[in-house]
Amino acid sequence: MTEKVYGPASYFPSIEKKYGHPVAYWFEIVRALGDIKHMEKVNHLKETYAMGHGHANAIVGYLKAKDEAE
Repeated sequence: MTEKVYGPASYFPSIEKKYGHPVAYWFEIVRALGDIKHMEKVNHLKETYAMGHGHANAIVGYLKAKDEAE
């Protein structure tokens, strides 16, 4: 039995299906944006890749939490 995934990672399967790239692809794009504000990164994904707000926020939020935990 698989464990239920919660939080931003719960969006990953639908992000991969809808946008045709693994989440690692989106992580690279967000990391390449450097040290800009959270919403600037979200808006970049929305404006440049036509990503929905929830999906973009999930990618950026997940990376932020991961980086803070390291």
